[in-house]
Amino acid sequence: MCLGIPGQIVEITDADRLMAMADISGVRREVSVACVATPDLNDLLGEWALIHVGFAMSVIDADEAAKTLEALRGLGEAQETLEAMAEGTAALEGTQ
Repeated sequence: MCLGIPGQIVEITDADRLMAMADISGVRREVSVACVATPDLNDLLGEWALIHVGFAMSVIDADEAAKTLEALRGLGEAQETLEAMAEGTAALEGTQ
């Protein structure tokens, strides 16, 4: 399974190589925009894209980006809860 993380294109860093800077939840990463390139790369500025292993795979709207980011946050919280439950179970088993 592949997971794309929403990121906003904030800067074109190298038009010749089709590279741009994406802000992904406050972390900036250089990504290839070859898959979503338009004749004028500046058209991508401010757009949201699904980022996977350093590539902007598809452009998505801001609402879709927000929903995906919220779902990912929820998954992170669920994972933390599961880990805490496992630690609690291990602690109980260790005291018996």
